[in-house]
Amino acid sequence: MTERTVVLPATGVEDVVRVEGVSRTFGRGEHAVHAVRDVSFTARRGELVAVRGRSGAGKTTLLNLIGGLDRPDAGRIEVAGHEVTAAGEKELLALRRGTVGFVFQTFGLVPILSAAENVGVPLRLAKVPAAEREQRVAVLLELVGLGGHAAQRPYELSGGQQQRVAVARALANEPDLLIADEPTGQLDSETGRSIMDLLRAVVHARGMTALVATHDPALIEMADRTLTLRDGQLVVD
Repeated sequence: MTERTVVLPATGVEDVVRVEGVSRTFGRGEHAVHAVRDVSFTARRGELVAVRGRSGAGKTTLLNLIGGLDRPDAGRIEVAGHEVTAAGEKELLALRRGTVGFVFQTFGLVPILSAAENVGVPLRLAKVPAAEREQRVAVLLELVGLGGHAAQRPYELSGGQQQRVAVARALANEPDLLIADEPTGQLDSETGRSIMDLLRAVVHARGMTALVATHDPALIEMADRTLTLRDGQLVVD
């Protein structure tokens, strides 16, 4: 089967994310878990949206669906004009490499690589020329305040510094959408706030869109808008 790219026409106000009637259920019968139920919302370019809810509310599942890491049972998802729900595996891979950047709670850095090498991984996968790659990595590390830590490996960095490297790596291919799933979950409150400050500054400066899952009220207040999930349903926008 030939895979096709679905690109939707631009709207007057650009919605980088459009989620329409999305549902995802795990299991069947009496053991079924309705992780996401009929969720609809949009997120504009330059907007940082906090997704909040208790553990098990469906935050991670929703973000995974939007980022193309999982597929919904029903509904439609579009990211930067690409219909995620109609995409084949190759197109989803391209989406995750170029259109969507991910930041996870566990940092996900490669232990044997330096900070600069970790940030450069997506650029290597995209076959960016070495000189351009090195320049872009240097700019990104400066952007996240780690210009002097390029040669250090993850175990030589604090938790906050490792997460900053992860943010720089997520920005490497200049994505339209940044998805951050509990990015401050392993950090103390002060460091977590600095990471949220960084995300907000990057989103506003670069005209990106960010979806940040968190249950921390102090971090939620820093978002432009908040979506609340309860038992898989969107209850507040």
